[in-house]
Amino acid sequence: MLILQIAVATLVVFLGWAYLALIKPPPPKICGSLNGPPVTSQRIKLRDGRYLAYKERGIDKENAKYKIIIVHGFDSSKDENLPISQNLIEELQIYLLSCDRAGYGESDPHSKRSAKSEALDIQELANKLQLGPKFYIVGLSMGAYPVWGCLNHIPQRLAGVALVGPAVNYWWSCYPSKLSKEALEMIIPQDKRIFQIAHYAPWLVNWWMNQKWFHTLSYMEGNMAIFCDADLKIVKQFP
Repeated sequence: MLILQIAVATLVVFLGWAYLALIKPPPPKICGSLNGPPVTSQRIKLRDGRYLAYKERGIDKENAKYKIIIVHGFDSSKDENLPISQNLIEELQIYLLSCDRAGYGESDPHSKRSAKSEALDIQELANKLQLGPKFYIVGLSMGAYPVWGCLNHIPQRLAGVALVGPAVNYWWSCYPSKLSKEALEMIIPQDKRIFQIAHYAPWLVNWWMNQKWFHTLSYMEGNMAIFCDADLKIVKQFP
């Protein structure tokens, strides 16, 4: 009996250590806080006290015909710009606004971040910068889900929406299950694995993305296998 109690206590201690050391994400370093990174970008203060960093590009918004908010993807920031030439920006009179999503770049984290909270952050940014009653929004990759949040929660503010290489939820109930399974089988194994972990065991994602024993996202490793030949021709043009 004593041996069993010791074994159980040892297991509990080990699981506690594993949770704190491997699974639980470390506390974020808030920009501008003590021992945190410096603030170098323009920021607004949101109603809940968080700060949201942003970047403006293009012509003055007062004279713009198209006011476009760009939502960045995974492992990126407000500095991820669509490759739009200055000539096109001036010809079409485009104003571009991008922001660091909560927890990215120089924006404060949100402990209960969701598609709705992302949409409300975007709306508040548009209000603070006086973009007017409507604006366009473009979601890049994982930035598709905040755009989906905007379609659900602030549709009255949207003049138009575009998704560029959007991330996919292979378990979305609106898809036929057969189609979802076929699509999931088409991606390379290491990416399929992380999608499954994120869906079935999201508490393991932090550890999985930081461990060195197995492959994580191909994108993070610079694996070009995710691109088709046409994609590769375009990628090679980028610096």
